Amino acid sequence: MDAQPRISAVIGQMGRIASPETCNGLLVPIVWFDQIYTFPRAALISAIPKPENVSAEKFEPAAQEIFDRIMQLADNAGATDEHRAMNYLAMRYPGIYSHAAAKFHDDFSLADVSTRSSPVSNARKILDVIFSYTNRKTDFTEKYFVRVDVTEKFPFLFTRISPYYDR
Repeated sequence: MDAQPRISAVIGQMGRIASPETCNGLLVPIVWFDQIYTFPRAALISAIPKPENVSAEKFEPAAQEIFDRIMQLADNAGATDEHRAMNYLAMRYPGIYSHAAAKFHDDFSLADVSTRSSPVSNARKILDVIFSYTNRKTDFTEKYFVRVDVTEKFPFLFTRISPYYDR
């Protein structure tokens, strides 16, 4: 048996809560799966393209930290649009990892990941996922964002990572 931690990503629908008798006393949602991906955590990290200007020794810890931050968000079961956007980025957009590695190389730490409704969304549901990095020496914070369209079952990238400015 493989001892590596494994990740399972599920795309589907969550239904009602199953009765305690159905699930051995547990109250868990019934889920219909459209797609399931299961893989070792290390395989995801190693599959992320490493930027040319960052060494593997610096890239891997940065990629692991950003993945862990997204996965540790409170109750991230993918039930909200915000979580779906972040989960999409964690699984499908290597740009957040490359960017994090470059910021780590420049002596910044990932301080926060948040979401908000995008000002460009009108007919579609588009979210801004905002990554805040704080300089370890100066405490100066820089923010960057990615826009993700979560209107339908399968989220997709609306804009690549760019500087973000508070209004």
